[in-house]
Amino acid sequence: MAGSGCTIQETDILGDGAADMIVEHADAKVIHNAVANALQYSPIDHCAQPLAHRRKRLLVADMDSTIIGCECLDELADFASLKTEVAAITERAMRGEVDFESALRERVAMLKGLPLTQLARAYEERVRLNPGARTLVRTMASDGARCVLVSGGFDFFTRRVAEAVGFHFDRANRLIEADGALAGLVAEPILGREAKLKALIDEAAAAGVEMIDTLAVGDGANDLDMIRAAGLGVAYRAKPVVAAEADARLDHADLTALLYFQGYSADRFVTD
Repeated sequence: MAGSGCTIQETDILGDGAADMIVEHADAKVIHNAVANALQYSPIDHCAQPLAHRRKRLLVADMDSTIIGCECLDELADFASLKTEVAAITERAMRGEVDFESALRERVAMLKGLPLTQLARAYEERVRLNPGARTLVRTMASDGARCVLVSGGFDFFTRRVAEAVGFHFDRANRLIEADGALAGLVAEPILGREAKLKALIDEAAAAGVEMIDTLAVGDGANDLDMIRAAGLGVAYRAKPVVAAEADARLDHADLTALLYFQGYSADRFVTD
């Protein structure tokens, strides 16, 4: 912290590899930059923020590649032998290189005729929770926070993931079906970047929560607006455009780091 004007007043060990430092005489941005410079070659994630409003009352999380370890649409495409083509479009959309809504329509159209049975197969065979996801949500929920899953993916998957993890509510897009197969269409309006931000704002208003008391986490460009708007916006294994603007990044630790960021000690975690 040399040259930052920061003075470490107190250090508290929250858990294995997790430490809490109370710092004086600097704002969060100064601390963030100083720590980032000091740790740039170390596999350590960090978060600098004021003590006030640190414990969040609303969590809004992206699903694909954040709460779960895959992109569901790409996995569906694999069952249609189109994963390479679809995944390439997904990657560009998540990097913000193409419009999310049009990219979603294009990818869904490519899956026209895929039997609905393949959705259940994709969930059972491909969807796995990322480490710490269930502990994160269950711990925050047990402490009175509202936890919402908001995805540019599909409600077939969000309903199941939300139940498995412990989210209170989920929002996502809906695939249109016809004769036991995908019709190649997604219901309008599409839940994309603007809708994710609106979901954060609406959920905060419904819960009577100020924006400073919200936490948003995601990985792709369609998460960027809600990450910017949240009291604490976190980029999880994120694309560069998202990582550059988030308040904090998780490049190494699992999702329980979001609990440490809020001052939870490991003995407060709700685990299976």
